[in-house]
Amino acid sequence: MIPRYSRPEMTAIWAPENKFKIWLEIETLACEQMAKLGTIPESVPKVLREKGAFDIDRIDEIEREVKHDVIAFLTSVAEHIGEDSRYVHQGMTSSDVVDTAFAVQLTQSADILIDKLEALLGALKKRAYEHKETICVGRSHGIHGEPTTFGLKLAGHYAAFKRNLQRLKTAKAQISRCTISGAVGTYATVDPSVEAYVAGKLGLEPETVSTQVIPRDRHAEFFTTLAIIASSIENLAIEIRHLQRTEVREAEEFFSKGQKGSSAMPHKRNPILTENMTGLARVVRSAVVPALENVALWHERDISHSSVERMIAPDACVTLDFALARLAMVVDNLLVYPDTMKKNLNKLNGLVFSQRVMLALTQAGISREIAYRVVQSNAMAVWEDLDGKDFKTRLAQDEDVKKHLSKADLDDIFNTDHYLKHLDMVFERAFSE
Repeated sequence: MIPRYSRPEMTAIWAPENKFKIWLEIETLACEQMAKLGTIPESVPKVLREKGAFDIDRIDEIEREVKHDVIAFLTSVAEHIGEDSRYVHQGMTSSDVVDTAFAVQLTQSADILIDKLEALLGALKKRAYEHKETICVGRSHGIHGEPTTFGLKLAGHYAAFKRNLQRLKTAKAQISRCTISGAVGTYATVDPSVEAYVAGKLGLEPETVSTQVIPRDRHAEFFTTLAIIASSIENLAIEIRHLQRTEVREAEEFFSKGQKGSSAMPHKRNPILTENMTGLARVVRSAVVPALENVALWHERDISHSSVERMIAPDACVTLDFALARLAMVVDNLLVYPDTMKKNLNKLNGLVFSQRVMLALTQAGISREIAYRVVQSNAMAVWEDLDGKDFKTRLAQDEDVKKHLSKADLDDIFNTDHYLKHLDMVFERAFSE
């Protein structure tokens, strides 16, 4: 994590202060249930609530000696609560605290990411309806295909992020798990009711079978979900970057007063925000392979996953949070140029209507093969600008076409309204709750 690409709310979740605060709450909750069971004195949870505290510098100092972060934490807490500390962590293993706290942090992060996704969906919906009927050219392979609308483009991205929202909610449920099951998950030293009590208080579910850790396939699903969201961010970012190219210029990032585009060329207005998001998406996706490799642990557990998660969890969550917030801002302020879209649509002198011409000829009685050949021969002449005529003019003068299609037919074929007639249906599917 670096401040340049971090937002305070998400960064705070992964700060040591929050982690140790969650650890202390887990230990306190566990003691509350143990006291109810009569396995420890009732004074223990009470003193933890009243005097329970920790000192991060002291924890670091102790850990340098004992080489164990949970022991260092418990020692620091013991220095605050005194004699009752001998009952804290009774029958529990380090992973009971660490994995449960990790679940809380991931759940807290997921809640923020869900909020950011919902904000992005709101921005996309607003702009999609704004440009529902803004005609532009649709491209395949980067080449002009047929007319579409800019609103339909945005509706497609909305649908993708709507799927991502559902994926993230599912992934959140998968990692919202608690384990308080003892050294190898047998509950031999800690009653299962302790786990159930802690889970309920923290908004988690008890892990089905935890061995000593929560199974890492859950975490692999979570980080893979973050990666899919990141790829959707990049997909939209690349679309904006392409549309901002000088030769296209159908849309561009907002350029604020006083902003500079280049240290050398004063005229530049570069798509730096969407380029930045493309890079950030790579960082988030880089967490996937390590998360998948963390699934395979030795026997009941090892700690090969630990160092990985200490890095990928904060980095992926913080980076994705930043990218989602930035993308929502870009969409909200995106400059759209309908006149340029119309101009670009006409760059191929009507060739974007070639399929409609071919279909009209087949409906008039010509075989598809012959219709394709007739349309393509005229299209290639326009493409190569053999005589300077546009596509509609050439078709109107082609004897094979004139036999089957009138001027009125051609006027109807070249009408962009045909590409709007089913928009209501698509928008209803995309934006229905």
